[in-house]
Amino acid sequence: MLRELLAGRVGTYDVCDASPYLKNAARFHGEPTDERCPICRSENLIHVHYIYGDELKQSAGQARTLAELPVLAMTLREFQVFVVEVCLGCDWNHLVEQYLLGRDGLAEGGSEGDAVGGDVSGTVRRRREAQR
Repeated sequence: MLRELLAGRVGTYDVCDASPYLKNAARFHGEPTDERCPICRSENLIHVHYIYGDELKQSAGQARTLAELPVLAMTLREFQVFVVEVCLGCDWNHLVEQYLLGRDGLAEGGSEGDAVGGDVSGTVRRRREAQR
């Protein structure tokens, strides 16, 4: 997306379109980062973690803090986490990561920390580095 913007094939208004709901989720449930916004370069990005899964029922699609994910992973068999980076200054937003958490990973021989996100920030960091 950034390549398209820098090449002039996409305009700033096309990529800086965070909804009011996403901006509120970033304010109240987001995790601040040390990364600067690639568009305005004046604000640090905020990561918002959205959860989806059959067991969540009405809670599916809600934003959760990073601290809540290990607790959910111990109580639910499996759910997906989508991480969206948001800039509150210029409304940039982009899906940066998607991964699974839950108890089902424990039965497959993985360690408890890997399956339930005991060190969710470390797991996220490793997966993100692997994507680069």
